[in-house]
Amino acid sequence: MIQTNVQPADETQPYVGIHHPVAVGERPQMRFQHFGVQALSDTELLALVLHHGMRAESALGLGSRLIADAGSLATLASWQAADFRRCRGIGQAKAQQLVAVSEIARRMMRTDGTAKPLLNRPEAIAAYLRPYANGLEVEKFWVLCLNRKNRLIKLVELTSGTATASLVHPREVFREAVRHAATAIACAHNHPSGDSSPSSADLQVTRQLREAARAVDIELVDHIILGRPEVDPNRVGHYSFRECGLL
Repeated sequence: MIQTNVQPADETQPYVGIHHPVAVGERPQMRFQHFGVQALSDTELLALVLHHGMRAESALGLGSRLIADAGSLATLASWQAADFRRCRGIGQAKAQQLVAVSEIARRMMRTDGTAKPLLNRPEAIAAYLRPYANGLEVEKFWVLCLNRKNRLIKLVELTSGTATASLVHPREVFREAVRHAATAIACAHNHPSGDSSPSSADLQVTRQLREAARAVDIELVDHIILGRPEVDPNRVGHYSFRECGLL
C-alpha cells in the first residue's frame, strides 16, 4: 500500500535500495500524483522538466548530474543556454527550455498589480528588486522613480554590462526621474559575485548621485547594492549607502 505521509526525498540518498511500487524512471511523476509537488526533491523536480533522459541515462540521472555540476538548484537557475549545452545529453532545444523555466520563475516572483509598493527602507527596496537580480551574471543598474510618499511610479533598468564596467552617469539617472515626474528616486545595482561590499567606483558614483540630487532638487532616498546573504560579509545580502551614512 502506498503511504500518504511520505516526506520530501533526501537528496543525499541514492535511489538504489528504496522500495517503491513503481519503476525508478516513473517515480517523479507518480510521487507528484500521489503526494503532491512539495514531496519532490530538487532532482525529481528537474527530472520532470527534462522529461526524457538519454538512452543510457534516465531523466533522474541527468537531473542529478546537472545539479552536481552546478553545485545547487539555485546556481543552476543562473545558467545560460551555453552552460547547459556543455552538459552531455542537453541539446539546444532543451537548454533553451531550461533557461526559459528559470526566467518564468523570476518573472512570477516580481511584484505585480495595481498597488504601488512603498520603498522608503533599504529592506523594502532590496526585497522588491531581489527577483530582478537573482541569477544575474552581469551587473545591472536600476532607477526606482518614486512619488512624494515614496511609492513606486516606475522601475527603469538603466544599464546592463560587465561586472567591471562603470554602468551609470547621474545625467541618465535624473533624466529618467524628470521623465516620470518623480519627486524622489532610489538607485540600486547588483554585484554578480554576491558580495555587496561597495567598490571605489560604487562610492564615487554615489557621491556624484548625491550632488546631482541636490542640484535638481530630487531626493535620493538610497543607493542599494544587491548581493547574496551567504556571500555577504554581513550576511544581510544588500548594502545601503543611506544606512552607512554616505547619503
